[in-house]
Amino acid sequence: MIVLEFKAYPNQHQEKAIQETIRTAQFIRNKCLRYWMDNEKVNKYDLSKLSTVLAKEFPFVKELNSQARQASSERTWSAISRFYANCKLKVAGRKGYPKFKKNARSVEYKASGWKLSQERKHITFTDKKGIGRLKLKGGYDLHFYDIDEIKRVRIVRRVDGYYVQFCVRVERTESTRPSGRAIGLDVGLKEFYTDSNGSTAPNPRFYRLGEERIRFHQRRVSRKKRTGHSEVSSDYARSKKKGSANRKKAVNRLGRQHLKISRQRKDHAVKLARCVIQSNDLVAYEDLRVRNLVKNHCLAKSINDVGWYQFRTWLERYGKVFGKVTVAVNPAYTSQNCSSCGTTVKKSLSTRTHTCKCGCTLDRDHNAAINILNKALSTVGHTGTHASGDLASIWIGENLSKQAGSMKEESSRL
Repeated sequence: MIVLEFKAYPNQHQEKAIQETIRTAQFIRNKCLRYWMDNEKVNKYDLSKLSTVLAKEFPFVKELNSQARQASSERTWSAISRFYANCKLKVAGRKGYPKFKKNARSVEYKASGWKLSQERKHITFTDKKGIGRLKLKGGYDLHFYDIDEIKRVRIVRRVDGYYVQFCVRVERTESTRPSGRAIGLDVGLKEFYTDSNGSTAPNPRFYRLGEERIRFHQRRVSRKKRTGHSEVSSDYARSKKKGSANRKKAVNRLGRQHLKISRQRKDHAVKLARCVIQSNDLVAYEDLRVRNLVKNHCLAKSINDVGWYQFRTWLERYGKVFGKVTVAVNPAYTSQNCSSCGTTVKKSLSTRTHTCKCGCTLDRDHNAAINILNKALSTVGHTGTHASGDLASIWIGENLSKQAGSMKEESSRL
């Protein structure tokens, strides 16, 4: 399943219709969630029936396409089932209990309720919400995909406008020549990552670079909360009042700055992950729990800024696309153990050089990257039928795609 996103250009009337459609989908989701809270043994099909009952009870719900109503109930059940799964797995901390949506930003259609134009540059929503025909602008060509392959269509609201997403059910695969290289990655805050060859990728620190502009826009928003003093004119005081048009504009500018940083971080993760996957046949990385790491309030901002989890997600995704092996390794003692002799050399975070009695002197992250690669290779040696630890066969190009599935199953258990 791939997602193709296009920028939409609605007029003022269509914007109001889209907002009403999103609010209706939010209303259905919250009603389904309340029904699940108030009743026992509620399943997915009960929520789907409830969406039909709501359509008969509320005229504005009936105006929404029937499959879009079902999609809203399915998204509610997805949140509920995720909560059940976390409870079964006994996940530490919060289990993700479903919450009511206060400010939803998207609505999802299935196979009906929309129609693409012949040139695939416009989409028309055919339900009674009144959205109508929207112009699409983007770098993708929908002519490559059959209409039957488009399983979902979403309208997403962001601070810089509205977007239409097409969820296409196709398997994306690309073939590359085997490089015969394996690499271990140790992510960090000083450098984005250090590999087992000693090479490093710089940490761009997008949030830190844009923090001054964010503070500037936050001050502008804060000023708009003032109601004004008695000596100022009533018009000026009205413009400073919370909820005024000027305040909404200031909030929008602040949101655009955050969106810019988010897009920069994603673009960096995508390009770097693709480069790493294409250059190596096996990529090993740490199986970090970022949720636990950000509990350190001294490093929380820097950890969130670097985007380790997003980088890992794209590594795994491109590993599947290019048929390469990706292995998540338990990070325990990878920084403390010597990569040469295996001796544990305890060191604090401030100690950046690994020095062992055996004579091994390496950068701390370089030593950790080598340990990560060694752990991954030991896992590969016991994957599938290679119980003896023979690693020669993993460099055969024909076997890499076959081993990728079992490798990911093994990595999920670490």
